[in-house]
Amino acid sequence: MDDLHFKLLDLSAQGYCCSQIMFLMALEMQGKSSPDLVRSVGGLCHGIAFSGNTCGVLTGGACLISYYAGRGSGSEEMKPGCATMLTELAYWFKNDIGSTYGGADCAAILMRSPDRSACRDIVLATYRKILDLLVENGIDPSESSS
Repeated sequence: MDDLHFKLLDLSAQGYCCSQIMFLMALEMQGKSSPDLVRSVGGLCHGIAFSGNTCGVLTGGACLISYYAGRGSGSEEMKPGCATMLTELAYWFKNDIGSTYGGADCAAILMRSPDRSACRDIVLATYRKILDLLVENGIDPSESSS
């Protein structure tokens, strides 16, 4: 196990869900804290508001890419590659995660992994994919997004 895996286990033990864990790890990498942001992505937990729909890792991951590369104020522009990264993440998730775990919906994933053990692997794989996409597009994930 590497440091990310241990961090994920610690955050999970504290009661954070998948989308929140990805943001907490990203914020820590930047040396930041944002309880409001972490609280807001909690709405994506367990397939959007505990509905079992689209996995919170995918929706949280899309939000994380936008955190780094999206437009946040009237004077900002979306960074080049943002839309492409979002598309790549969605296709990668559907093809890699979806084919392995039975779909991109939380309910489908939990049918294969009712104890949620797959969620850890999905969070780690997706978080790493996002970091790779950011670096490939010239964005340093350890630097502030604003």
